[in-house]
Amino acid sequence: MSNVTPATPPDSLLDPADWEQFRAMGHQMLDDMVDYVRSVRERPVWQSPSADARRGLQAGLPREPSSIADVYAQFKRHILPYPTGNIHPRFWGWVMGNGTPVGMLADLLGSAMNCHVSGYDQAATLVERQVIGWLAEMLDYPAGASGLLVSGGTVANLIGVTIARDHLAGTNVRKHGVDPAVTGQLTIYGSSATHGWADRSCDLLGLGTDGFRKVPVDKHDRIRVDELGRMLRKDRDRGCRPLCIIGTAGTVATGATDDLNALADLARAGNLWFHIDGAFGALAKLAPKYRHLVNGLERADSIAFDLHKWGYLQYETGAVLVRDAKLHEETFSFAPSYLETFTGGIAVKPTEFASRGIQLSRGFRALRVWMNLSVYGIDKLGAAIERNIDDSQYLSTQIAAHPDLELLAPTAMNVVCFRLKPAGLSEPELDQLNARVLVRIQESGVAVPSNARIGGRFAIRVAHTNHRTVRSDFDLLIANVLGIGRTLLESRARPNPAAASQI
Repeated sequence: MSNVTPATPPDSLLDPADWEQFRAMGHQMLDDMVDYVRSVRERPVWQSPSADARRGLQAGLPREPSSIADVYAQFKRHILPYPTGNIHPRFWGWVMGNGTPVGMLADLLGSAMNCHVSGYDQAATLVERQVIGWLAEMLDYPAGASGLLVSGGTVANLIGVTIARDHLAGTNVRKHGVDPAVTGQLTIYGSSATHGWADRSCDLLGLGTDGFRKVPVDKHDRIRVDELGRMLRKDRDRGCRPLCIIGTAGTVATGATDDLNALADLARAGNLWFHIDGAFGALAKLAPKYRHLVNGLERADSIAFDLHKWGYLQYETGAVLVRDAKLHEETFSFAPSYLETFTGGIAVKPTEFASRGIQLSRGFRALRVWMNLSVYGIDKLGAAIERNIDDSQYLSTQIAAHPDLELLAPTAMNVVCFRLKPAGLSEPELDQLNARVLVRIQESGVAVPSNARIGGRFAIRVAHTNHRTVRSDFDLLIANVLGIGRTLLESRARPNPAAASQI
C-alpha cells in the first residue's frame, strides 16, 4: 500500500473546479436556448453551413483542455446557426417532428441523472413501465401488453418482425439460425409503398430482401388485399413459409393507410403475425375527428411508431408495442452471468428492457415522454394532430383552386403532394421545373418541403407534423412556389441557351 497516492490530483477530476462559475454558464446556456426556440420564426428555416463553420468543424483532436465558455462560443458560431431546421414552423420535409420546450428540459434532467435503463430497481424503470402502459392505452391496445422505447421506427419495426420470425419459423431460430432447407423460404408481406425498413429488416434477419414480398397498391396507395391473398396462396404452394403481414398507417409518399381490419382478418385466417408500421399515422388515434382513419390498429400483434414525429417529441423517441408479452421476451431475452437477477438490492430484473430489444445500454428517454404526456395531456396532443390534418386539407384546397398548381395524390391524412403546372411544358420539363423550385424554396430559407415521385412524376411534398405552423405559413409557401416558378420560366423565355437548358 506504500505506492498508493494519498490524494487524487485535482486536475484529473472531470467535475468543475468552480461549481458557481459552471452554474452561471449553465444558466446562460438555458437562457440562450429558450430564446433560440422562442424566436425560431425569425430565422431562416434552413441554411447550409458557412465556409467558416466547415473549417471550424474540421479541427484536429483536442489534446489540452479548453474553457467551457470558449467551447460554447464555438458552438454558437459554428453549430447553432446550421440545424436541419425541423423546429421551424415552415419545416414540412420528410416526416420530422419539432420537439417541445418541455422535452428540452426533460432531456436536461434525464441527462443529469444519466440512468442506465436496461432494468434495475430504480425510478427510471418505473417511469418506462408507466409510459409503456400509457402508450398502449393511447392506441386502444390491451392492458398488460409489452413494449419498448427505442431510437426510431426502423428499430421498432425490426423488433416486431423479429418476433414474427422467431415465433412462426417452425424451428428454434435463436439456436439454429435461419436455414431455408429446414423452414422453406421465410416471407413477410407488405405493400409496395412500405418504407425501406422492411427490406433492411429482411436483410438483417437472414430472410434476404427476396423475403419481403411487395404487394401492389391501389390508386390511393393502399395495399390490395385481394392481391395479397393471391400471393400468399401462390407462395405456400411453392414451398414458402409466410410469417407476417405488414400494414401501414401513413405511407411515406402520400400518408395513405391500408385497410387494417381486412389485413387483420387475413392474418388471423392464415395464422400469420400482423404487424403495423404506424411510424406517424398510428398517432391519429389521438385525434377524435380522425381516429377512424386507423381503425383496426388495435388488432395488431405489434405496432411500431415514432413519438418524435406526430408525438412532437425530441429525437430519438421511437416505440414498439407487442400484444403477447411472453413472446416478446422469449425473442430477445438473455441472461449473462454478470447480469444475474437478485431478489434484493439494485439488480432486480437488471435486463427487464434489454430483454425486449437490441440495446443493453439504454438512456432515460422515457423521461421526456413521461414529462410531455404529463404536462400537455393527450387531449391537447390530439388537438394538435387534428389541426395538422385540418390544415393539410386547407393547403390541398388552396392548391386545387389555383390554375397553375396540381395535386398529384389525394390528401388522405397529413401529406400533400403537388406540383407547379404551367401550360405548355412537357412532363420531363415539369419534373425539372419543380425540382428546381423545391431547391430554390429550401435555399431561400422560406420553407422546407421535400419531394416524392407520384406515378413517376416529381412532386413537392408537404408532410405536416408541425405544431408551430399556422395557415398563413402555407399561404406563404404557395406564393413563393408561384413566384420562384415565374422567375425560372421568365429566365427560360429569354434568349439565353445556357439558362434554357437548365429547365
